[in-house]
Amino acid sequence: MFAALPTQAHARLVRHRMLFLKEIPMGLVNFLLRRLLAAIPTVGALVVATFVIMRVLPGDPAIFFASSPVPTAEETAYVRQKLGLDRSVPEQLLIYLKDIGSADLGMSFTTGRPVLTELRERLPASLELATVALILALTVSIPLGVAAAIWSGSLFDHAARIISSIGVSMPTFVTGLILTYVFFLWLGLAPEPVDRIDMFITAPPRITGFLLIDSTLSGDWAALQSAAGRLVLPSVTMAIFVLSPLTRMTRSAMLGVLSSDFVRTARAMGLSDRTVYVRYAFRNALLPVLTTMGIVFSTMLGSNVLVERVFGWPGIGSFALNALVASDYAPVQGFVLLMGLLLIGINLAIDVAYGLADPRARRAS
Repeated sequence: MFAALPTQAHARLVRHRMLFLKEIPMGLVNFLLRRLLAAIPTVGALVVATFVIMRVLPGDPAIFFASSPVPTAEETAYVRQKLGLDRSVPEQLLIYLKDIGSADLGMSFTTGRPVLTELRERLPASLELATVALILALTVSIPLGVAAAIWSGSLFDHAARIISSIGVSMPTFVTGLILTYVFFLWLGLAPEPVDRIDMFITAPPRITGFLLIDSTLSGDWAALQSAAGRLVLPSVTMAIFVLSPLTRMTRSAMLGVLSSDFVRTARAMGLSDRTVYVRYAFRNALLPVLTTMGIVFSTMLGSNVLVERVFGWPGIGSFALNALVASDYAPVQGFVLLMGLLLIGINLAIDVAYGLADPRARRAS
């Protein structure tokens, strides 16, 4: 009788797997369709909100872009007509929606180039910085959170919470300035915080826009070394800032899983601590960490403006900040719209990944 139990359990497991494989195509397709349809109103609200926010900002761009320091009424009216600001708000909104539909985000008067071109060329720099920073943060926060949960209440747990709270207690630009002073001005270990690559090194051919990837694909090791060196300080600055939420979520999720019934059962069966922690506890604790990871990544993309400013990083954040200071509407509109679309896309990807990892999420939605 007892010898038949493993065989019966194995048969049930195989049967559940077959049912799950049959369920994936239709269930996953319906899940994706529901998520995509739910994102449409959000995108529409984002477009309208972007338009409204830019119209309520203080300052008149027509006065700023006039040719003379003290423009006359005729010059201001001409510039307003050229910018389309002389029309009613509903007309401006319709024109804005039409331009977005044709992938026309306007011209940047500060650079004289299309906004879409500027964003397309600068987005890889911001994505590369945020991705490397997230990888660094995960490399530290996940082991730290897991160890803090395993030894909950110990000195290591308290030390981990203090370490993870240091970064979030300081603004990113303060952390960046401190790191720049210590490692560039004082120790001389870091390169100057200007641009993504040394001015005396030729940039690799643009393939993806990510200098690390393009340098590797083209075999340009000098460019790879320079690009990697200039990524260290800004990525560490951003990683320190997001270390706390990732560590705290990992610790909280692990504590919840370690107190569950199936973990106690696994320990009662005599399984090793490594098997219990890695195979059972950590795999089940990854779901909330995955959600937090997506939220943190989207936050990093939107809040990297100050980091890019401190380190002279030519990303979309510094571009939008310069446009905002110059009262240049179109780049700021494009930046806000792009950040909103990226946030919606990341949240959609998180929902899909969550649904793939946990079929119950697909049924609940």
